[in-house]
Amino acid sequence: MDNQILSTLFADAVSLVVNMVAVLILPGLLLGVVIAVFQAATSVNEQTLSFLPKLLVTLLMVLFAGHWLLQQISDFFAYLFNNMPYLIG
Repeated sequence: MDNQILSTLFADAVSLVVNMVAVLILPGLLLGVVIAVFQAATSVNEQTLSFLPKLLVTLLMVLFAGHWLLQQISDFFAYLFNNMPYLIG
């Protein structure tokens, strides 16, 4: 296996993982910032006020984007398995 092919496959895999994690994490992160600003403005320091909404947003993102996430990882594995003879030898 050529080093260039290996590095391309690794870069594609890392890019896929970063995109998949970003879809799940970024909405919760943005909501966390909004809640933190609200807590700072009102001086309310309640732990569940920040944890529960972020948990719910993350679970909703899994619900809404789950099909897309599974399709992306499925396509990548199908590409790997279909091109395995060309990649190895």
